[in-house]
Amino acid sequence: MKLPSQVKLVDVGPRDGLQNEKQPVSADIKIGLVHRLQDAGLMEIEVTSFVSPKWVPQMADNAEVMHGIVRKPGVRYSVLTPNMKGFEAAIAAPREEWPDEIVVFGAASEAFSQKNINCSIAESIERFAPVVAAALEKGIRVRGAMSCTVGCPYEGEIAPAKVGYLAQLMKGIGVQRVDVADTIGVGTPRKVQAAMEATLAHFDVDAISGHFHDTYGQALVNTLAALELGVWNFQSSSAGLGGCPYAKGATGNVATEDVVYMLHGMGIATGIDLDKLIDAGVYISEALGREPNSRASKAIRTKRAG
Repeated sequence: MKLPSQVKLVDVGPRDGLQNEKQPVSADIKIGLVHRLQDAGLMEIEVTSFVSPKWVPQMADNAEVMHGIVRKPGVRYSVLTPNMKGFEAAIAAPREEWPDEIVVFGAASEAFSQKNINCSIAESIERFAPVVAAALEKGIRVRGAMSCTVGCPYEGEIAPAKVGYLAQLMKGIGVQRVDVADTIGVGTPRKVQAAMEATLAHFDVDAISGHFHDTYGQALVNTLAALELGVWNFQSSSAGLGGCPYAKGATGNVATEDVVYMLHGMGIATGIDLDKLIDAGVYISEALGREPNSRASKAIRTKRAG
């Protein structure tokens, strides 16, 4: 299989990466991160989440962040809208502050769906149907995040057929593209390919992205496994932001810096300036009072200091 010659990365750091941080991060810092990511060449950024501040206090400044961003032409800004209330909040601002894309989510695991959002997979899709319809009607794109596609903290291994079932439901309500996410990072290459293949039965390869967590150090090999199937869109998080709530002390999202280093080393174009990306990761890590969780960042900064 010929590997893609270019890859587009979606940096989920500002939303997925920061949402579980206990310490408050100011809107100005979040806006600064988005600006640094787009200046580094990121063309897709997951900015914030329109959820109840009771559940996710870190995202309570969602409207302020969307208002404060100086948008760059061609960059796609996405937000998570888990329900109609969230979607309405996302479009309450003037049109120029609307997201380009909203994200709805579902799990390939019934147990995870019940524990996470207190309903079955089928019920969760029914809840999202009006949100998807409303977004499409307003010309806003829709992405579906499919969590626990290879493993679940409650059910264990997830059969590819369950991933296919979720992908089919997402397609049925009008979702335009989907993320195949290894939420707890237990996936290995063949299992990831099986989940991708189950999704490919319902979505074109151009409408699929890989979202891999590095809990067991498998995120980069899983990225390569997806590349072998022709997948060319991936999600990652600057400075490796975002922990894994089900594996104590484990890392969560794979660092964008590490993915870019690998891709560039393979001769695959990303349009991203790795040095500027590393600086963006240092910026947000300093705001959080810690080191970036990226091996490429550490190695390159050591070389720079050298």
